[in-house]
Amino acid sequence: MVRSRSTLHVAVEIDGAGAHPAAWRVWGRPPVEVVSAQALRDSLAVAEAAGVALVTFDDRVVPGSSTTPVGRLDSGTKAAFAASTTTTVGLGPTVQALTTEPFHLATALASLDHASHGRAAWVVGVDNSPDVHAAVGSVPRDPAAAVREVSDVVEVARRLWDSWEDDAVIRDTATGDFLDPTKVHHTRFNGEFFSVVGPLITPRPPQGQVVVIADASLDISGQLDIALVARSDVPSIAASAAAARDAGAALVFAEVEVLLDAEEDPARRRAAELGGHADWPDTGRFRFEGSPTDLVEALTSLADVVDGVRLHPAVTTTDLDVLAREVIPALTALGVHSPPTAGATLRETLGLPWTASRYAGDRRTGGA
Repeated sequence: MVRSRSTLHVAVEIDGAGAHPAAWRVWGRPPVEVVSAQALRDSLAVAEAAGVALVTFDDRVVPGSSTTPVGRLDSGTKAAFAASTTTTVGLGPTVQALTTEPFHLATALASLDHASHGRAAWVVGVDNSPDVHAAVGSVPRDPAAAVREVSDVVEVARRLWDSWEDDAVIRDTATGDFLDPTKVHHTRFNGEFFSVVGPLITPRPPQGQVVVIADASLDISGQLDIALVARSDVPSIAASAAAARDAGAALVFAEVEVLLDAEEDPARRRAAELGGHADWPDTGRFRFEGSPTDLVEALTSLADVVDGVRLHPAVTTTDLDVLAREVIPALTALGVHSPPTAGATLRETLGLPWTASRYAGDRRTGGA
């Protein structure tokens, strides 16, 4: 299926020193700054000034190694910090669905949406490895059960975000009434893996529903605002994007790893330099190594088959700078990309609809 060309939304992953395992050795900062607030602030400033729609923050347990960074800041904390230092870019922390209590997960993401005035997203983490489970004292799930559990976590989070109607908070100083209790509802979710009564302890997010993002391979595309497609070439990206849309995904983004430079044929030299320190494992994503001009051409071709891309700079400093200075402005000039509008929510930036609470109209206190 080929779409008529429209705006290509651009998201960028800005976790740590970059997507390449050796990025911390060549990124031009002291290694300790992989977990510094200043490095994060600098990356955010570059991405937002370039007109990126969304930045995402990874969050996973990395097995101990003598050659790769294993420490990281919590993604939700980074996103909360970013909420106070940005104004237009969306903020998408990865939060693990299998090892985070669903009620607390929904509360944290709703709080991020309030802190950012409607710019929160959730990249659904599905790490089912022994390392991540050992870190929290649980055990890996059967693969099929893991998908069912993730689906339930997404469902209950959405119910909890709906548990307060938009106008539930009154703040009437004359009467002393802070909220209308008939507009705050129990969710009463009873699932295979957990039960949640609700309601949430946080008023409904400004967006109504936080933008939910996950890999299309999970087979939960019908629950997603953005399905991520990780394929190595344009034809397979197109096929997977069409399948995700048929399964109900509102938008589809291609995962693209990039290694760039503005000079003549330096990508090959940089790849060799990085490869001299560590191999870059095949992640299944579309991987681009070359000039900014060629990347603009590649992304323009992707605009025919996907709604957006999530770019993974090989080295956050070098590659993000070139993306911001050359690639994104070129896409904007071609009419393929439009920067976010000041004051817009992330849903508005992405063209996603706002929906009323599913419980609106149920006027029982703590409704069913």
